[in-house]
Amino acid sequence: MENKIGTQLAAEPSTILRVKNKNKKLKQVKKSIPLYVLLLPSIILLICFTYIPMYGVIISFKDYSPVLGIWGSPWVGFKHFIQFFNSYQFELTIKNTLTISLYSILVGFPLPIALAILCNQMRVGMFKKVFQVTTYLPHFISTMVMCGMILIFLSPSSGLIANLLELIGIEMPNLLAKPVFFGSIYVWSDVWQHVGWDSIIYLAALSAINPTYYEAATVDGASKMQKIFHIDIPLLLPTAMILLILRAGGILSVGFEKVLLLQNPLNLPGSEVISTYVYKMGLQNFQYSLSTAIGLFNTVVNVIVLLFVNWLSKKLTKTSLL
Repeated sequence: MENKIGTQLAAEPSTILRVKNKNKKLKQVKKSIPLYVLLLPSIILLICFTYIPMYGVIISFKDYSPVLGIWGSPWVGFKHFIQFFNSYQFELTIKNTLTISLYSILVGFPLPIALAILCNQMRVGMFKKVFQVTTYLPHFISTMVMCGMILIFLSPSSGLIANLLELIGIEMPNLLAKPVFFGSIYVWSDVWQHVGWDSIIYLAALSAINPTYYEAATVDGASKMQKIFHIDIPLLLPTAMILLILRAGGILSVGFEKVLLLQNPLNLPGSEVISTYVYKMGLQNFQYSLSTAIGLFNTVVNVIVLLFVNWLSKKLTKTSLL
């Protein structure tokens, strides 16, 4: 009897503590109700336009017919995946997509870091502001306008570059008609458009660095380059790794609109990527199940690459998304 009473007395403090923690959490929830109400429209939109449509992925395992509907269409298993893997477009689209994507990462990932460090070293306020605005502005040009500018500049007959080369007696080739040049045109125009905007997050990270680091380095006689290599770059590394992980997660998701607008029958061997192939199969040829299967394959590969790069970053730099 005494042991039972002692056990109850010992259990009472823990019970009281649990009740207090529960009441505390309820108070915090009640206090945050206005914030949850503000968040509610975004959650509803996310559910309606992201999660609910996910059930449509099952048509990649069916011979989908709009007449029969999603549930009425017959199951065919992995038929459409095998069809894509065996098609002559599989190797071409994978090669082009990986080439353009890796090219974009190799060129477009380090340049914003270099631009942010360069901008951070500027000491003349007015020049710094003009430099920043000049590099940010191209980001706000729409994809349609950007592609129109590229077509005008690279026209072999009336383009700006062709006219300049004609002054020195050089005939400009039709670059957009050659598949080998498509990747470079896509990547470098993309870099010009977005490098300034992408550098903003690195500038924010640099502005958060404690000034005492620079003061101590100055006392020790460090040069500007030594400060960059021993202070700026190491402290930017966590931010850079997070952004690299996010970019690696979209390794097979090359921008659809820009590729489609710059694409023509002559450069098709170098410009046909997964996203444009899905568009043509689904909306032009009405092969809905095949296009969905290709899109699902694309997503699965992106998720696998994202998890792998996240794991690798965690092992090497102790920085990860999870």
